[in-house]
Amino acid sequence: MPTQRGYLIAFEGLDRSGKSTQCSRVAARIRSAGQEVKIISFPERTTPIGKLIDEYLTSKEDLHPRVLQLLFTANRWEMADKIVKLIEEGTTVILDRYYYSGCAYAAAQGLGLAASRHAEVGLPRPDVCVFLDLGAEEAARRKGFGFERFERDIFQEQVRIQFDELRRHEDEGEDMVIVEAGGTVEDVDESVGAVIARAAERSGSGPLRFVQPWG
Repeated sequence: MPTQRGYLIAFEGLDRSGKSTQCSRVAARIRSAGQEVKIISFPERTTPIGKLIDEYLTSKEDLHPRVLQLLFTANRWEMADKIVKLIEEGTTVILDRYYYSGCAYAAAQGLGLAASRHAEVGLPRPDVCVFLDLGAEEAARRKGFGFERFERDIFQEQVRIQFDELRRHEDEGEDMVIVEAGGTVEDVDESVGAVIARAAERSGSGPLRFVQPWG
């Protein structure tokens, strides 16, 4: 009997919106149900390109925004085959950031959503993308904000605007579900759990999808 594929779940939101916390909580819940699960965080900093990105993010060197955007995209492509293989083997993969961030951050630097998204076409498409909604000012008050170069509240607000624009497009609008992230960890966890349960029911045993060009 063929193995039922795993699900692909992405978490998005501004920096310090609680993505990593919720990824861990969802993964723990899946493991407790006896299912295989793997968390992959982007950028994935252990790959050859990921190491370049990590060096850039923690330095004061400058790169042209388009070069940086393509590095982040290439990092996702480095992991694409592994993600597909895990899902086909029945493992649920949870992504801490994904191509939605790549598009929003690039567009916030003036590169345009459509042009930035083009290089993402063909990547595995999530069954659901949970967007943890937290204002830039509130995110800036959270512990650890500002350690890396993109963690500035003014820039983060521009990123939020681009996420909103991204959700206006059909595919991303279908995938992205907004969860209010300003409550307690437990409240957010409960909302996230309900979103994922609905997505799993909707996806069922259908095939894994891939990112398609905008029409």
